[in-house]
Amino acid sequence: MNQPIVTIVVPCYNEEEVLAETMSQLTQFLEENIQSRLIANTSSILFVDDGSKDKTWDMIFKYTINHPLIKGIKLSRNVGHQNALLAGLFTAKETSDCVISIDADLQDDISVMKEFILKFVEGYEVVYGVRNKRESDTFFKRNTAVGFYKVMKKMGVDLVHNHADYRLMSKRAIEELEHFQEVNMFLRGIVPLIGFKSTSITYDRKERLAGETKYPLKKMISFALDGITSFSVTPIRLVLFLGTTSFIISLLFGIYFLSLKFFGNTELGWTSLITSIWLIGGLQLIAIGLVGEYIGKIYKETKKRPKYIVDIDMFNLPTPRQLLIDKGIGNELQTLRLTKLSKN
Repeated sequence: MNQPIVTIVVPCYNEEEVLAETMSQLTQFLEENIQSRLIANTSSILFVDDGSKDKTWDMIFKYTINHPLIKGIKLSRNVGHQNALLAGLFTAKETSDCVISIDADLQDDISVMKEFILKFVEGYEVVYGVRNKRESDTFFKRNTAVGFYKVMKKMGVDLVHNHADYRLMSKRAIEELEHFQEVNMFLRGIVPLIGFKSTSITYDRKERLAGETKYPLKKMISFALDGITSFSVTPIRLVLFLGTTSFIISLLFGIYFLSLKFFGNTELGWTSLITSIWLIGGLQLIAIGLVGEYIGKIYKETKKRPKYIVDIDMFNLPTPRQLLIDKGIGNELQTLRLTKLSKN
């Protein structure tokens, strides 16, 4: 295979504290591998601004103008990590042989990307980055993550253990990924469904360079719930099982208390009655909430709204980059106007 065109996709949300160092390290990686002729000199880094509220897009924009390896797109609003990642993948695959996705905090070891590319050259279409260990995570996050993978496996969902969104995908694999039209895209479960030749590379996860994690407890719970409900109806079946079991137990107790009445051994009291009401009531509320979660997902799917909207595209800018510099284009509005003029 000739030198592949590689694009590194980096979703960003309020990452101004780490972005300069991230750009520096990724640029150095590309330059070294271009010089060693492992990858084509048209390879690039695509930063996707997911509606950041800080100076993330300003930094991306300036680096895009001044550095030929760095490109960027700005989404119209915050759509979440998974959708921002999809925006980057679908944009980059048009001009790339393969795309590597990595988080902006660079906790994932960028040195193993070279092994990703070598595996792609060997013929692998998907290469997963798998953590050796999770010592950089908190005790709570580490154990809940392990529990999540176990639960998903029990439900029959094909997940790569200890793999997040650090992976290489070929252009063909991303084109097949576009055929999955659901709104709630759980990529860790969907990518293995593509079924192309794949392999894994292990690495040690590092500490975050700076800033705070973009996955607090609330988002972690939401993410896990999306993953479970997107791939399995097991929770509904479990509720059905609990409801059936509860009914049978109630029936048996009914027979038991009826027999006590006939033998005159009944005792008046409200404890058992209140306990049973609370138990059954709790089960019903859980069941209704779970069914509602599935109905809510069906509601979202039927509307078929776009997963993301690109506000500014500096990746497919038809005007030569040097022209932007020569003309002194210094803000995104002028660049956008120039882009529209070029298309006309």
